[in-house]
Amino acid sequence: MWTAIHITDWLLWLFMAPSVIYVAFYAFVSLFPSRPSPLSPHPSDIKHQPSNFLILFPAYKEDAVIVHSVRQCLEQIYPKEYYHIGVISDHMQEETNELLRQLPITLFTPQFEKSSKAKALQYAIEHTEESYDYLIILDADNMVLPEFLEQVNASCQQGYRAIQCHRCAKNSDNDVAVLDGISEEINNSLFRKAHNTIGISSALIGSGMCFEYEWFKNHVGLFETAVEDREMEIQLMKEHIFIKYEEHIPVYDEKVSSSENFQRQRLRWMTGQIQSLLLMLPYLPTAIKTGNIHYIDKTMQQALIPRSILLVLSCFFAILMTVINLSWSIKWWVLFLIISLSIFIAIPKRMRTKALFGKFFSTIKLVGLMLGNLLKMDLKSKDFLHTTHDK
Repeated sequence: MWTAIHITDWLLWLFMAPSVIYVAFYAFVSLFPSRPSPLSPHPSDIKHQPSNFLILFPAYKEDAVIVHSVRQCLEQIYPKEYYHIGVISDHMQEETNELLRQLPITLFTPQFEKSSKAKALQYAIEHTEESYDYLIILDADNMVLPEFLEQVNASCQQGYRAIQCHRCAKNSDNDVAVLDGISEEINNSLFRKAHNTIGISSALIGSGMCFEYEWFKNHVGLFETAVEDREMEIQLMKEHIFIKYEEHIPVYDEKVSSSENFQRQRLRWMTGQIQSLLLMLPYLPTAIKTGNIHYIDKTMQQALIPRSILLVLSCFFAILMTVINLSWSIKWWVLFLIISLSIFIAIPKRMRTKALFGKFFSTIKLVGLMLGNLLKMDLKSKDFLHTTHDK
């Protein structure tokens, strides 16, 4: 029996260790300043001219936030003749649509039996006759600064065809919202900033994204799952298009404030992560053969165990093995120390407060909800799971 326990112990450790090593590596890399990306041109080659932007807000039952977000986005200091806003109103109230019609925007009103963000974007592109240089996608609750478009245009003029802006929290109502905001900043450090630092494409995040308009127009019809941003990544990496992370262009996003919304959001993300992994695996041999490091890395990323689960389970097994056999526990304590230190490094300094350490028990509760999601996952589902907003 003890032999079986020992073998199981090692198998569990070997299952979790690669995810910890991946996170630790990029946490270390995030300590270094970003270097110029493979596409960064010589300063004398940079063009300084306004680009034409289409800004799209896919809005599914977003009556509580959409009007305020659009009004705020219209306050750009960028020349008004060089940008236009479109809102895809999906199952929103007529009163909300009337308020939106009073603004200088285009209102799309599709009627979907089964809604999704991908369908909303496809509908908007199909019903847009004008041509633009770039497309920006914002969520209905996103807020941007007046200089947002000027900053994005400066990045576009350097030759980038795909850009991910710095999405960050605009609220910290309670422990759930705070932890959600911290989680997003850790993702920014690991999967965006650190990746760009060593010349690998940033991960996309679903909003605060900018794409070359013609590229997006030609590819939007391919997106069909509830995690369209990951499908975008797959297409970009297959075509060797670098994704630039603009750390200094903030897009403020409302963080979930309830355990129910957190669980629903993480269920969507966890399901999408596994679906993306299954989508990426068939092309992986080709990526390895052609040396497509961006695609290889992204495939590895989809196979990672969520950090919070790594943190809690490594602590749990370290304590358990300490009780069973002290010598068996050493490797678990090392793993727990590495993942703890990596997460700490990846958290921006401004967010490393004493209050953060008091949220460990809230983290355990949320991890319990995430583990419960494993029983609810439907890998064949393409349903859109909506995160609600309070008025």
